[in-house]
Amino acid sequence: MAGSLNKVLLIGRLGNDPEIKQMVNGKSVARLSIATSNTWKDKNTGEKKEKTEWHRVVIFSEGLVKVVEQYVKKGNQVYIEGQLSTRKWKDEKAGIDRYSTEIILQGFNSSFKILSSKNNQIENNQDSSNEKSSLPSDENIATNDLDDEIPF
Repeated sequence: MAGSLNKVLLIGRLGNDPEIKQMVNGKSVARLSIATSNTWKDKNTGEKKEKTEWHRVVIFSEGLVKVVEQYVKKGNQVYIEGQLSTRKWKDEKAGIDRYSTEIILQGFNSSFKILSSKNNQIENNQDSSNEKSSLPSDENIATNDLDDEIPF
């Protein structure tokens, strides 16, 4: 019998600084907008084309939220592993139901790594038993500026 798998892996750039908020239960949550892009050359015109997708990421794991709050900024290239989740909410102005799909980092099997930043590289993995963070030495990773604006 086949099971199911809900796992998202992304490498992309932050479109703006993380948003850190306090939840009702007193814990913090981080919200990120991550852009991933594909580039190709148009066969007919030879023109370079690019398509950018925006991904909403929500981090509930306390250790990861602290790392994001301290070290993550707009333009950082990050790697994330999480779970896709769609939530329903009521648009009070329009009086209709709306849906939002997000990548959730919570509990075991979530991972967050900063691949590039101006001054350092940070890695943070989380598993079911612990949260850890380390600051390895800088690596020379090419960075591309993010020119697109977030559409939401």
